[in-house]
Amino acid sequence: MKNETIKKGMITLSKKLFPICRSITGNGLRQTLNIIQEHIPIKIFEVPSGTKVFDWSIPREWNIHDAYIKDSKGKKIIDFKKSNLHVVGYSVPVKKKMPFNGLREHLHYIPEKPKWIPYITSYYKEEWGFCLSYEQYKKLKNGVYEVNIDSELKTGALSYGELFIPGKVKDEILLTTYVCHPSLANDNLSGALLLTFLAETITEASRKYSYRFLFVPETIGAIAWIAKNQEKLKNIKYGLVATCVGDRGSYTYKKTRAGDSYLDRVVMNVLKNSGEQHTIVDFFPAGSDERQFSSPGINLPMGSLMRTMYGKFPEYHTSADNLDFISPESLLGSYEHYRDIIYVLENDGYYLNLNPKCEPMLGNRGLYNVGKKPECSEEEEIALRWVLNFSDGRHSLLDISNKSGINFRIIKRVADRLIKSDLLKETLDFTKK
Repeated sequence: MKNETIKKGMITLSKKLFPICRSITGNGLRQTLNIIQEHIPIKIFEVPSGTKVFDWSIPREWNIHDAYIKDSKGKKIIDFKKSNLHVVGYSVPVKKKMPFNGLREHLHYIPEKPKWIPYITSYYKEEWGFCLSYEQYKKLKNGVYEVNIDSELKTGALSYGELFIPGKVKDEILLTTYVCHPSLANDNLSGALLLTFLAETITEASRKYSYRFLFVPETIGAIAWIAKNQEKLKNIKYGLVATCVGDRGSYTYKKTRAGDSYLDRVVMNVLKNSGEQHTIVDFFPAGSDERQFSSPGINLPMGSLMRTMYGKFPEYHTSADNLDFISPESLLGSYEHYRDIIYVLENDGYYLNLNPKCEPMLGNRGLYNVGKKPECSEEEEIALRWVLNFSDGRHSLLDISNKSGINFRIIKRVADRLIKSDLLKETLDFTKK
């Protein structure tokens, strides 16, 4: 697919998914997965309530139909149908009249951000509440209010989506994102958009590795998948968590738990060659689902490439994280970075110079600028020498790119030309390293 098609597709999909009231279980989550399934053939799995997954249990399923607060004149002053952030996630049902003093303890707002509605949840403690802007809160007067939350907590299931794309080898790249946040565009509708279109791209391309895509509710969904799929973990070589990839900020890469893994070197190479401003941070055991996949008993090399990190932008977990906060260009740029990471993973390898005693004659092989018509660019000429000099079976193409500062794609392109000229051969299947 062309970039313009991908960009338009992500924006169209975002408008379908943004209004849905998602949570860690329930029909909003299923609806989201069903819409994603229209683009890529994910399988949707259901894990029953009460299922033990390591130290956790799958909670009861939560669904909500309506919610509001009416004043003494019967006017709706808070309306779930205007913003699904107005209700604390997983609120238990309530229908009563109560004085303002009693209602106040169930209201959440942010005085420092008076126009924004906060995003609050109560997954594992049975409570109820409403979220509103501070400007709305200040307008409330003493009196009696009618409170209604038409929700249900019942024995049901947790849903998640999974897509496996087989490659030439069993070794897998894991790409995962969370789909439980309601009407929050950057955190983390953006991750679902990116992985949906990345999966389409990978499906259409030839590939060495196999790829596994997960669309899960955060934390409990990742834990559930790991608990139920432990036999699959042995094939996973590297993984990335896609989150907060749609805002206009610069990139942030959170490294794997080891801090010096092959995946870390790949991502940092892509970021450096992009020429864009970026920040590298060490792994820490908080954030998103990388902490589950990186827990000591699992210990997969999972990183996370974001734009502005979660919690670091003012709009985080508020109604200001809306579709205006993300941009088509930012989403496409993040997609391209993930695509470039996949390109390096797919094309890195160790090579052997077949003419290692001094430099070979390049001009008579069409590999050097001779006459008036250049056979290759000046940068490619330099790259040729780097590849020939370091193709000793001990340095991969990524190593050569990092040493030379030359873009990996150029290094790979000249390596292919050297192979066609019988000056180079691949000496090791990189997946066996």
